Amino acid sequence: MPYKVVFTEDAAADFRDLDGSLKKPVAAQLKKLEASPHLGQPLGNMRGFDLTGYYKLYAVRKSIRVVYRIVEDKVIVEVVGIGKRVDFEVYAEVARRLLGKE
Repeated sequence: MPYKVVFTEDAAADFRDLDGSLKKPVAAQLKKLEASPHLGQPLGNMRGFDLTGYYKLYAVRKSIRVVYRIVEDKVIVEVVGIGKRVDFEVYAEVARRLLGKE
């Protein structure tokens, strides 16, 4: 059964904010998650940001990071952040968003 890729509100805004030339290759990577949700690499503690249970997936020759989690019981891949691969900025932003949800 294929997984459904869904975006949090913030991740949807991240995608909309991407340069037009980046959207298509990022979307292609996200499409791959429907059949292979474990395609990305598991995250853990990233420079003090606890992202255990989340994964990272690269796009556009590793210039973009996609952070997501797999919700097995709902058969979805929830994208929580998309950003340029500059230092650990996308991880810091995702951690901030997750703390805000609690």
